[in-house]
Amino acid sequence: MLDERKTAILRAVVQEYIASGQPVGSTHIASVQGVNVSSATVRNEMSVLEQEGYLAQPHTSAGRVPTDKGYRFFVDHLTQPGRLEDVKANQVRQFFDGAHVRLEELLSRTSHLVAGLTNYASVVLGPTVERADVRSVQVVALAARSGLVVAVMSNGAVESESVEFDDDISDAQVAAVTAQLQKSLVGKPLGDASFVASGDRGLDALGQRAIDALQHKKTEDPVFLGGVSSMAAAFDAVDVVRQVIQTLEQQYLVVTLVRDVLNRGLSVAIGAEHGVEPLANCSVVVAPVVVDGQQMGTVGVLGPTRMDYPRALATVEVVSDRLGRRLGEG
Repeated sequence: MLDERKTAILRAVVQEYIASGQPVGSTHIASVQGVNVSSATVRNEMSVLEQEGYLAQPHTSAGRVPTDKGYRFFVDHLTQPGRLEDVKANQVRQFFDGAHVRLEELLSRTSHLVAGLTNYASVVLGPTVERADVRSVQVVALAARSGLVVAVMSNGAVESESVEFDDDISDAQVAAVTAQLQKSLVGKPLGDASFVASGDRGLDALGQRAIDALQHKKTEDPVFLGGVSSMAAAFDAVDVVRQVIQTLEQQYLVVTLVRDVLNRGLSVAIGAEHGVEPLANCSVVVAPVVVDGQQMGTVGVLGPTRMDYPRALATVEVVSDRLGRRLGEG
């Protein structure tokens, strides 16, 4: 554990480097409120912090910059719980008050909201259909042997899949299979649903086919990215920008990254901590979206390790909370 003076100096270096992006010198740090020592003392302490791995010196004559270890200490010990500025908090509130759209559109817009609030790339994971309860379900006949099965989910999603039948289906059969599907599915997660047999072999075959259609290929997490282009302004090296953007385009990697961070009980993963080598120059800040005590998604931002951690933490916390409330309302 660092002593009080080294802690104050490290805090000042991190905050200044986040703000300026330039290596920080001892003369500037000596003038920061709360440090209150000479520049020579600061220089000596910065040298010790470098030896202990909290700071690095890019060039011999340059000032210091934080390392991943320095950022980790800052996040764990020096970052107060952030509070979103009133203007941005109002922006979030107005967004959710006015966002009366389908789930996919809500998640997509939320990703762009987070990107705009932070100027970093954003990632929003929504709940898979299997984890949401069915609120209503109906079969609609489209032709003699084809129909559409439509399910309204508790997370706000509306799932519809076409279904083909072996024989002509009458209006009476459509009504009967709809009633049986309501009995079988409503109030239950779609992933755990099974058709409650009615004893009518033909009706049961229609119902099972409808459930199979809904459950087909519904296992992937919906993932939405926003602000990816803003990452270009976050790095000086073109090859780093290219590597980061190419990685973000691989959505399965993004989903794996976010899940792993949350599974480890972290809200922030810095640099190499997250284990995705192409994103070694990036940090990830995440918050779970919770509905009725169950995690139903994730809101996160991905930016350079020189990110404004207090602002990023405040943003994902507020947005994930509002998104969770919206999903709970359906």
